[in-house]
Amino acid sequence: MKVSFYRYMLAAFAAASLTASGGAFAQVDMGKSTVTAISKQMNVPVEGKFNKFTAQIAFDPANPAAGSAQVTVDSSSYDLGDESYNEQVRGKEWFDSKTFPTATFVSSAIAPAGTNQFKVTGKLTMKGKSQTVVVPVTVTKQGAAQVYDGAVTVKRSQFDIGTGEWKDTSVVADDVTIKFHIVAAGK
Repeated sequence: MKVSFYRYMLAAFAAASLTASGGAFAQVDMGKSTVTAISKQMNVPVEGKFNKFTAQIAFDPANPAAGSAQVTVDSSSYDLGDESYNEQVRGKEWFDSKTFPTATFVSSAIAPAGTNQFKVTGKLTMKGKSQTVVVPVTVTKQGAAQVYDGAVTVKRSQFDIGTGEWKDTSVVADDVTIKFHIVAAGK
């Protein structure tokens, strides 16, 4: 049970680092948008979902450098599909949601990286620790909406996610992949 819980916690941590590319903020469709985190426990992928997050995106593909994005994830909303695992993930060894209720990503630069591809650089902050990350993002149109898809891999140990007996990365891997699918009103 502890291994599975840890895995879920790790996945939640990864989801917190979600990013998107960002002029005036677009209305985000939270019903169609997702943020997930994938970790490996005993080399088996485990995916969890953040049920509560907000995103502020200002982005024009013709002028990506003027764009911005901020994503805030409620760390207590991470869902591994089992309430006992979810409770563990909220605890001090993992997200410590009482002390650190949110994780954030705030962009500092957006650069083109190919057709519909962009590199979004920004600061990811979880559990009081910050790291600069570069997130590859694909931007597509779906009707009037702009869709931002991407994933970034972070090391949970850099954010003190998984302390105590969970600090050992032989059971739950250090790498966590945060994936996002953000649907926003187009211009």
